[in-house]
This record gives sequence, structure tokens and C-alpha cells, in this order.
Amino acid sequence: MKWLLLLALLLLLALWLLWTPDRSVAELQQRYLRSPDDFVQLDDFVQLDDIRLHMREDGPRTGPALILLHGLGASLHTWEDWVPALARDHRVIRLDLPGFGLTGPDPSGDYSDQRSMDLLLQLMARLGLEQSTLIGNSLGGRIAWRFAAAHPDRVDKLVLISPDGFASPGFDYEQTPEIPAAMQLMRYSMPKWMLAMNLKPAYADATVVTPELLTRYHDLLLYPGNRAAVLQRLQQVRLARPEPLLQQITAPVLLLWGDQDALIPVSNAQDYTAVLADSSLHILPGVGHLPQEEAAQESLQPLLAFLRQHR
Repeated sequence: MKWLLLLALLLLLALWLLWTPDRSVAELQQRYLRSPDDFVQLDDFVQLDDIRLHMREDGPRTGPALILLHGLGASLHTWEDWVPALARDHRVIRLDLPGFGLTGPDPSGDYSDQRSMDLLLQLMARLGLEQSTLIGNSLGGRIAWRFAAAHPDRVDKLVLISPDGFASPGFDYEQTPEIPAAMQLMRYSMPKWMLAMNLKPAYADATVVTPELLTRYHDLLLYPGNRAAVLQRLQQVRLARPEPLLQQITAPVLLLWGDQDALIPVSNAQDYTAVLADSSLHILPGVGHLPQEEAAQESLQPLLAFLRQHR
């Protein structure tokens, strides 16, 4: 009985130490909201009474538009080091997809790719954009190329940074993946050291994960409802076979890939170049899954050259 009591006490202690409550919305907005005007109300969004999207705009409003879409667990801040150079000549629009950053969860609970594409179409209409260049990383890359396939007339250029979309172990086509029970616990437990363990593999150089960067990722993951939204999004993934969709893309495509990407290997790039009508590939040596954070200047150069080439 004494051992059972001790074990119960140890379990309670572990739960207490690992329990990670949400941050307050007011605290997170004070820290990460640049301006109250950075919220866009999409109250006429399809099948949704009210969604408030967190986004930022930089650069001349009359310049060619770039829409930047982040990856899983990230936010619009992932593009911070790219914005000054891009905003010299472009209207740079970056947003927190629903379930991430200060946008928070989608009240509908729908995190399908189609939902994200509908949101993007609605946002472009709200901003008065007939066309835009889409730039997407990982999950954001998958949403970007699927949007370009579904709406080729709305995308003039496409930049895919280690994009998701081809099947990998555990994510077969047309099947909903199983989420491990241990991952489900992130709703209640996500201490910063645990997040660091999961974040560092995204970089070839783990020293890129500074205390400031880790704190930002951690804080925004703790926005009320975001952890549950991440799990819902993963549970709703149903990958369609990419080849028929990629063949519908008419815009020129730049693929940027770190050769040390441990999350989506650079070998996947060949799957894209084999079927895209007009694509070029730039491989970044010694770089992981997030070039815009890990090697901002090195990854900017091929991007700027691509944008100049296809004016």
C-alpha cells in the first residue's frame, strides 16, 4: 500500500509539473500584436458567422502582392527576416492560419485544405486582389500549391519551400492518419523544454532555436484553443494524390529546399519537378526545414531573383 501511495503521489507530482495552461489572449496580444488594425473580419466567410484573421501588410499597397503562408505550429512571424527586403517593391501579406498564432481556432472546427483555400480566396476578395504570388512553407506550401491548382487564374507565381503534399510514413493517400495517444496529451501538457525537443529537428543548426524564438513558438501554441486545433488539423488530413493537381498549375514555380531538411526530405523535390509544367529548384546547403528563419539572407537571394525574372 505504501508503494502504491508513493506511486500515486509521484504521478500527481508529474502531472502538476507537466501541466501547461493556456496563456491569456490579452497577454499574447500585448506581446505579439503590432496593431489592432492587423485583424481582418471575415464575417461573410462561407458557412461561418464570424472569423477574425490576424495578418500583417507591409510595403506599397500598389506593388505586386505576395501572400505568405506558414507551416504547422508556426505563425506569420516566421517570415520576419524576409519582410524588409520583400516589402521594398511588393505588397507583402502574411497571416496566421486558423488554429495558429493570434488568429486562434476556427469556430467551425474545419481545418481541411479546402477550408484554408476558401479562406484564402475570401481574403483576396476582401483585399481587392485579382492575382497574387503565393509563398508557402511546409503545410503552407501544400495549401499554396493546391490553391494554385484549383484557381490558376488567381496565382501569377508560386514559391514552395519544402512543401508538404506527397505521402510519407503514417500519412497515406485518402486516409485519415492516426494520432498517437501521447500526442493527444499536448492539449494539457506542453512545457517549453518539451517543445524545444520537437522544434530543434526542424533546423540543421539547433543553435538557431534561441530562447526568444522558442518563447514565441511556445507562447503562440498556448493561445486558447490552438493546441486542440493543431490536433484537429492533423486528424483531418486526407492527402489527395498530388500529380493530377500539380499538372493543373500554370504559374511558374520556384522550389526552395534545405538539403538537411529532416522533416520533408529534399529528395521529395524530384516528385514536384517531374510533374510541374514550369519549375526551378534551388537547394540550400546546410539548411533545414525553415530556410526563412535559419538562413534568411541565403534563401532570399534565389527568391528575389525568381520574382525579378517573372515580373
